[in-house]
Amino acid sequence: MRSLSRLQIRGARLVLFVLLFVGSFSISFAQDYERVDATIQLYPEEFQNAEALSKLISRDFFTSEEKVRAIYSWIIQNVAYDPEEYKQFNFSFKDYRERNTKEEKTREQIIKRTLQKGVAVCEGYALLFEKLCELQGIPNYLVRGDTKAGFQDIGRPFKKSHMWNVATIDGKSYLFDPTWGAGRYNGTFIKDPSYFYFKTPPELFFKNHYPDMYEDAFIDEVISKEVFASMPIIIPEKLRREDVEMPLNGIISSQGANGEVTFQLRNVNPELISYSYGASKKEVTRIKKEDNRLHFVVPLQIGVENLLIYFDGEPALGYKIQ
Repeated sequence: MRSLSRLQIRGARLVLFVLLFVGSFSISFAQDYERVDATIQLYPEEFQNAEALSKLISRDFFTSEEKVRAIYSWIIQNVAYDPEEYKQFNFSFKDYRERNTKEEKTREQIIKRTLQKGVAVCEGYALLFEKLCELQGIPNYLVRGDTKAGFQDIGRPFKKSHMWNVATIDGKSYLFDPTWGAGRYNGTFIKDPSYFYFKTPPELFFKNHYPDMYEDAFIDEVISKEVFASMPIIIPEKLRREDVEMPLNGIISSQGANGEVTFQLRNVNPELISYSYGASKKEVTRIKKEDNRLHFVVPLQIGVENLLIYFDGEPALGYKIQ
């Protein structure tokens, strides 16, 4: 066996050092998130103002990454969604000068109420996130746009019905939605904190968020508002828009060929596929898997409005029937 030269040994040691450094950095980074989230659990559930919360964050955290994580974590853990909050503020104005003055005053009122009462609509979540980032010196801005959350959103015209955030960490911009991260609302708020909407990859964020200014999507491919509106509801977090190859349109004609609907997806491999037209679930039996693609067929039912596909018992895709 040929012996290694000193240069080769040094090179091998350098490679080993780099691998160990990267590995330990990744582990410590994950542990830092755990430390941040655990520390936030010890914070009060209410604050009189944003400055009081920001002071604690400055005391306990040092990097922009940690601070943004702390901001997001506190909000999703302590703020409940309540549509009644829309009634708390008067958004009418007589001219643009009054609008600017009223908007700034209203902004501060919303932030303070979100902190003191622990309830908000999307404006409260996003404005508080923005304010806390400002106090920490972290570049950020608000984004208004549309979302797809249910069957009623398929095919309707675009509207600026939601607000979320962009923050810049170490020179790179990331997407955040603390409203969706806090839980879900179905007549009542269901607290279900999630970190999926913390630094969400743009290709995953876009499947249910469309910004009013398209550059805020951070996606190179230009997709129109009309195409976004026509998309089906895509529920699994890791399933991308481009993974759903058929049907591309979220509205299925009841006059479909042969009385059935053919599906084709990539990068998904559920053990069980089922469907529902609003009543009980039925198992899909005609399934084919090949070349990282999933093919299956669902019989089309006449006289129904919605079709929901399940993967392993969990909702996955939503379509309208017309």
